[in-house]
Amino acid sequence: MKAVVLHETGGPDKLRIEDVPTPSPAPGQVRVALKASALNRRDYWITVGAYPRIRYPSISGSDGAGVIDAVGTDVDAGLIGREVIIYPACDWGDDPRCGGPDFRVLGMPDQGTLAEYICVAAENVTEKPSHLSWVQAAACPLAGLTAWRAVVTHGGIQPGQKVLITGIGGGVATFALLWARYHGAAAYVTSGSDEKLAQAKQLGATGGVSYRAADWSRQIREMSGGIDLVIDSAGGSGMNAALNTLNNGGRFVFFGATLGNPPEGLEMAKLFFRQIRIQGTTMGTPAEFNAMVEFINRHRIEPVVDQVFKLEDAQAAYRRLAAGDQMGKLVLLNA
Repeated sequence: MKAVVLHETGGPDKLRIEDVPTPSPAPGQVRVALKASALNRRDYWITVGAYPRIRYPSISGSDGAGVIDAVGTDVDAGLIGREVIIYPACDWGDDPRCGGPDFRVLGMPDQGTLAEYICVAAENVTEKPSHLSWVQAAACPLAGLTAWRAVVTHGGIQPGQKVLITGIGGGVATFALLWARYHGAAAYVTSGSDEKLAQAKQLGATGGVSYRAADWSRQIREMSGGIDLVIDSAGGSGMNAALNTLNNGGRFVFFGATLGNPPEGLEMAKLFFRQIRIQGTTMGTPAEFNAMVEFINRHRIEPVVDQVFKLEDAQAAYRRLAAGDQMGKLVLLNA
């Protein structure tokens, strides 16, 4: 089969399209003939060596959708021919609060989805929403699930509440906007791009401001009347500004720290007097994944897709991911 393979660090230029052995399903597994896959920021970090315990050769990719074409022993052969999307991880464990010691994300060390075939546990596939194309279905798993756990599980979003999503544009942020909207909340966003702010409003954001403005948090408070939930992936010097947008009892949920720790520290007294909760999160459980897919089906939600590439054009897709210019997901389509 064809696959996107990385043998060494050095960025997207080191990616190669190679012929590798087609995997056979082990007991309890299904093999999925992938129709499409999608990129996440994690995939880029692996190419530059900025990810723990990298192993080579590596086939990245956590998002995938396709057709079951083979099953292992102890798996119902009636699944063959079923159109599915793939839960993007393995072995969460028994504690819904956090992944266990064997938890890992597809795409290193396990084979990822940037290939023509992949074998996964039978319980880790879910029927593809019928209203989604292959491109749209492949865009959903990791980013959608990360945003779902942040907004719904930890954020506890409720109708009428107000959500601030910082740095709109990436896959998780665009899904957070969708989950907020479809739960009846008002979404506000920040971006350094006026174009992305305009696109976010077209997707249903109530308002947005440039984080380049020194008083952006004041602008958000004035236009919203105060925020109930912040969804953030940057941290850094903007964290206290984001915290300052929160109402009493507000929640700050973060799934990344691309700008590192807040250099000025945290305003602890303000946090405890206002009873602010800070919660870290990443990925999500299989049960959350299935709940997300059911929600997508019920509301006929379509993910935001920025651009579609052929599998053999993976380098170009990675470069767009690295530049941070996208609005939504970058998807790779198999021929």
